[in-house]
Amino acid sequence: MSENTKIDFIYLSEPDMIKAGVTDMPACVDTMEEMFSLLHKGDYRMAGPNSDSHGAMITFPESSPFPTMPKPTADRRLMAMPAYLGGDFQTCGVKWYGSNIANREKGLPRSILMMTLSDIDTGAPLAHMSANLLSAYRTGAIPGVGARHLARKDSKVIGLLGPGVMGKTTVASFIAACPQIDTIKVKGRGQKSLDNFIAWVKESYPQITTLQVVDSIEELVRDSDLISYCNSGEVGDPTTYPMVKREWLKPGAYLAMPASCSLDDGMSGPDVRKVMDSIGLYEAWYEEVPKPSHHVIPLVGMRFMDMIAEGQMSKDELEDLGAIICGDTPARQNDDEIIIMSVGGMPVEDVAWATKIYRNAIEKGIGVKLNLWDTPALR
Repeated sequence: MSENTKIDFIYLSEPDMIKAGVTDMPACVDTMEEMFSLLHKGDYRMAGPNSDSHGAMITFPESSPFPTMPKPTADRRLMAMPAYLGGDFQTCGVKWYGSNIANREKGLPRSILMMTLSDIDTGAPLAHMSANLLSAYRTGAIPGVGARHLARKDSKVIGLLGPGVMGKTTVASFIAACPQIDTIKVKGRGQKSLDNFIAWVKESYPQITTLQVVDSIEELVRDSDLISYCNSGEVGDPTTYPMVKREWLKPGAYLAMPASCSLDDGMSGPDVRKVMDSIGLYEAWYEEVPKPSHHVIPLVGMRFMDMIAEGQMSKDELEDLGAIICGDTPARQNDDEIIIMSVGGMPVEDVAWATKIYRNAIEKGIGVKLNLWDTPALR
């Protein structure tokens, strides 16, 4: 029996990724919904002892005897995010996450990401791909998946904090899920990012008839049907995180929060439904980080984990998005209930969207074929 030991894989640059459909938000929302169904059924694996870890990050000390060692500056992340996903995906992979907020001073994105997708049988590479857009779209798609099941069907008004990349992709997924949207209220820190966002909305979504820049978070939240905080900033002191107050919200509001956020007592109460993109993810995070966890990971889901640990709420108050998608937990039950969803981001999302893009690329002949070896030198 002859052996075929040759291994080729494809390299996909960012332009290749775009050609292969990485910016197709409706398709990405569909893919993430499929992924959540597998997550709820258990047909997946991530890192860590409970197979739910966000990833493994290199940390740096405040002071080091080695002058060339990086400092733990704002948003300094060197991180591997591995996962396996079953179902019709049957792939595994790892996203390498490099991030430093100081990149912006060099004209670079805050994060520079790469994804390697592998065969689950041999472990051989299938593709090595640019992952900035991959990551941005899979992150932005999650609020839209939630909106399909948790937002009012007649939602028309988005309230957005942070008009950057995450803000754009979140808006794209909201519109994919709620096609009646015609108004966006936005708050940002810099005029350049606001101007860029406004130009993008006008070009991409002509159905938006009202685009209003607001001066306060309260003004952003009031009378909005869908709300998302996509801001960036220092982590450590929850009193500095942007606030959501219960009194600001209209009946039936849906909030998807993929960034730092602080809640008043009314938002933490039992009359607000609390949905997690994956309860297991937050449980894994809670085991891995110092306490209170909300000081380290600024997501509202970590605030809920702290509250559970402190006896201020029951774990039974948490709902899982996968269970809602699969029908094991009710979706929106009436037009008045207020629902907040914490969006943490998981490597299974990267594997899911990377697999779809890889298959598109193979079908369309996109990318550069690279050879690993014809015959391995060592075996």
